[in-house]
Amino acid sequence: MLRIKIIFIIIMISFFSSKLNSSYEKLAFDFSFNDLDGSEIKLSEFKNKVLVVTNVASYCGFTSQYEDLQEIWEKYQDRGLVVIGVPSNSFNQEMDSNKEIKNFCEAKFGISFPMTEKVKVKGEEAHDFYKWANDNYGKNAVPKWNFHKIIISKDGKVMDTFSSMTKPTSKKFVKVLEEALSK
Repeated sequence: MLRIKIIFIIIMISFFSSKLNSSYEKLAFDFSFNDLDGSEIKLSEFKNKVLVVTNVASYCGFTSQYEDLQEIWEKYQDRGLVVIGVPSNSFNQEMDSNKEIKNFCEAKFGISFPMTEKVKVKGEEAHDFYKWANDNYGKNAVPKWNFHKIIISKDGKVMDTFSSMTKPTSKKFVKVLEEALSK
């Protein structure tokens, strides 16, 4: 019976250990993206701020979450929030060019938060930021679909992740966001 309990404890620890035992040899602020116009976005420019990094797509059923992302950006940017949209065709729902993506986001949703160029967010060809998030937080940091949200705390570590189903204006999301901003 004791042996079964020990095995059970080891299994439970393995499920949660990627989050608890991450080495964080790098922080989110060590990465950069290019924006939709090709200029570099250095995450180091956002040190001591909370980041919400979301992989986005123009032809997704969750595309209306752009409105929610813009809303939290406008509401919390003065408190140290930076929303970053990361267009990706990893789920085959994004426009072909960065110019099309930019025009769509600005015209349809009035997006004013930083948007990166189109990148891959999963697999071996994923952007280094997403590989880092997976290495340090585990599989919950890997987008399963578009509009997956990663909250990066002011210390540059993954604080929490949210699936596409969770709207950025939901009570659950806002609670974690406000907690991160208050630290």
